Amino acid sequence: MRAIGRRLRLIPWIYHPVRSLIMACRHWRFGLKHVAPTFYVARDARVYSDLVAGEYSYVGPECLIGPKCQLGPYAMVGPRVSVVGTDHIFDKPGVPIIFSGRPELKPTIIEADAWIGCGAILLAGVHVGRGAIVAAGAVVTKDVPAYEVHGGVPAHKIRDRFPNASDREVHDLMLKQRPTRGEFPHQLV
Repeated sequence: MRAIGRRLRLIPWIYHPVRSLIMACRHWRFGLKHVAPTFYVARDARVYSDLVAGEYSYVGPECLIGPKCQLGPYAMVGPRVSVVGTDHIFDKPGVPIIFSGRPELKPTIIEADAWIGCGAILLAGVHVGRGAIVAAGAVVTKDVPAYEVHGGVPAHKIRDRFPNASDREVHDLMLKQRPTRGEFPHQLV
């Protein structure tokens, strides 16, 4: 089946409508009402139905995306990423955690063109800025500013995504435009 899909990618006038139909079926199956038609979700991902996802955003295989999560346009969430946690009250003396209740859950926001690497864990309520990158296996407990690369446990800044401010401005201008379909590299699709 995958070999057929690879060959179909070479015929865009067939591939794009077929992919759109498959995604429409997955959006319906997951109960996703607030996602762009071009949002791609892997068939074995687990996402809450209140997910909000922008154009050309992506959620990879085996992901667990908890409630109140928002993805901007072009955002990529790699395989086995989890958006979880901060959902139990644990500091009530004399009450087991399971009976302590839950605090109000804050939204988790992953802005436009952010990339969350394979196996990363984001605690619910964090904000990943525009164009930021979270390295594979990182545990994000605090907000990640725009255009920074964070990794580690707990995640910390590794470097800036772009070497200079002018590159960042060029990228910002592109992100301010209406999202458009580009060409996916064949080895990645």
